[in-house]
Order: sequence, then C-alpha cells, then structure tokens
Amino acid sequence: MSQQEVEVILARQLADYLALPVFIVDQGGNLLFYNEPAELILGHRYDETGPMPAQEWGTIFEPTDEAGQPLRVGELPLTIALVERKPAYRVFWIRGLDGVKRRIEVTAFPLIGQADRYLGAMALFWETPA
Repeated sequence: MSQQEVEVILARQLADYLALPVFIVDQGGNLLFYNEPAELILGHRYDETGPMPAQEWGTIFEPTDEAGQPLRVGELPLTIALVERKPAYRVFWIRGLDGVKRRIEVTAFPLIGQADRYLGAMALFWETPA
C-alpha cells in the first residue's frame, strides 16, 4: 500500500475494532469497507457485497426521509461529507439487503490525512427506534 493510503488503512483497522457501525469510502465515493456491526443493519456481510460505487450504495439501501420520500444520493450525510468535505448528520430510513426496513442516524465526516490529503469519508451510524 502506498503512503497516501495509510490513514485509510488505519481507519479501516479502527472500524474493525469498533462496536459502532462504520462505512468507509474513498475520495471517488467508492465503498472501501463496512464493519461487522454495520453488516447487521445493512443486511449483508461486506464480503458478500464488496466494493461498490457511490451511485450503487446510495440507492441499493433505498434511503427515504421520515415522511417516506426517497432521498437522492446527494442528500445522504456520507455524500455531503464526501462532496462538500464537511461533517453531516441526518436521520432516515433504509431497507437492508435482508429486506428489513430500519430507521438510522448517520454522522459522516471527510477523511483528511497528513499534509491535507483528501482521502474520502467515513460514516458512523446506528439504528434508532421509530
């Protein structure tokens, strides 16, 4: 791995040890990893889904707002953190790949490495009662 990826490697390693669901994307928005607690909410193991582009992860979970209206990819906290390079938060609904609809809270932030290298974004999320 190149030096430019060290922070992402460390973020992934940290995510592996956290009990909080974590979703990590690169600077192009491509899914790099989500951890085991995230698998429970997303309804599939990362090993089964693997990397995917933002257009896919932004729609595959069918995100909707509190009123049930579909969210555009650009309205998702992770996309905001990725594109605008600022933290974002939102409560919304997803349908896991297991078919179960879940209400989640998401906090996302850009990953900026040493020397201000932009590396992507990370989302921490959790299921909340309706």
